[in-house]
Amino acid sequence: MTASLAWVLGGLLVTLAGCCLLDRHLRRACLVFIVFALVMSLTWWQLGTPWLAAGEALLGSLLTGAALLHGLGRAGDVPRLEQRDTTVHRGGEAPVRWFAALGWLILTALAMAGLLVTERLSLDAAGTLALVPFAMVVIALGLWAFAHHRHLLRRLLAFNVLGSGVFLLLAGLAGHGPEVQGLILVGLAVALVGSVLGVLLLRRLHALKDSVTLETEAGP
Repeated sequence: MTASLAWVLGGLLVTLAGCCLLDRHLRRACLVFIVFALVMSLTWWQLGTPWLAAGEALLGSLLTGAALLHGLGRAGDVPRLEQRDTTVHRGGEAPVRWFAALGWLILTALAMAGLLVTERLSLDAAGTLALVPFAMVVIALGLWAFAHHRHLLRRLLAFNVLGSGVFLLLAGLAGHGPEVQGLILVGLAVALVGSVLGVLLLRRLHALKDSVTLETEAGP
């Protein structure tokens, strides 16, 4: 992959991640996530890892996307969820969440600088390393959204976006050898299982308590 193509794909991933995590319309956010996963699949393909591209398209886009959309629909005696997130955020905690994401970025940048100084990280693969800054931004967005949103479906979206950023960062720093590909494929399978369990929890909570969060008005 050339550096210019990496910048195009990385910028597209960051844009889609932001649109997915900031949109209060839940169905539209899920559809944007499916497109995000497809762009991730294209990124793996351009990196020369067709198995990862196929796994991302199947596990990340098709199955995870279907599970998230299923969480919004009607199933048996469970009523349909509202299509828009109407939960109220606690504004006083926002600075702490932003500082947590910023702190993570600083620590990651320091770790990368340490690898460069000790020559454990090569700058030869310009296209692969060009994805690293975009992966860090995607991870920061996922961390912030997971801590900021109260709606469980939006937290599941943040969880999946965060995982994609971690996989992209891993490939950017460690390359895309067979062991790295195997680790990422296992991570995709675990993320799918976690998303399905999260959707089942959301639907059960909505059926029993007519709630979409794990918090009460008084707090967690």
